[in-house]
Amino acid sequence: MSVKYGILTSLYLQKNHGYELKLELESLLGTKGKINPGQIYTTLDRLIRDLLVSSVGRDDQERKLYEITAEGQKELESWLLDPVPYNSSKADFHFKWSCARKIAFDQEKKMLNQQKTIIMKDVMELTKLKTGSLLNGDETQYLLITGTLLHLEADLNWINQVENRNQS
Repeated sequence: MSVKYGILTSLYLQKNHGYELKLELESLLGTKGKINPGQIYTTLDRLIRDLLVSSVGRDDQERKLYEITAEGQKELESWLLDPVPYNSSKADFHFKWSCARKIAFDQEKKMLNQQKTIIMKDVMELTKLKTGSLLNGDETQYLLITGTLLHLEADLNWINQVENRNQS
């Protein structure tokens, strides 16, 4: 999970102040937990330094407002299209997908296809390793690889369901 990309996602849609960004990020995370407000402001400082976000004045309650820059939009879109390796944790991809959905990312299909491609590559490599483990009599390795393959199969099924719902 990346606070940086959660903030960029929220600012993609509209200017916002720090507390609202915290609430938006928690909404994107769903049941994953709460965000420390200090994390939001520290990340905003880095995003401003890196020219991905700018401070654009204050709202009617004197809260500092932030907006995403063109460079920030490019950075977010680039991140959304970068496939997540399985060893990272599928939660990273689910978070990324939630961010894409939130902003109605017009390249969601490409994002899903790239994720399927990286999963299929992992499936092919692991299938070779699984066969080698079986031939070498390494049952523990065989079972661990089998478990990973089942997780990858579940991820592919989930992506297929997302794609099927998108077509409806």
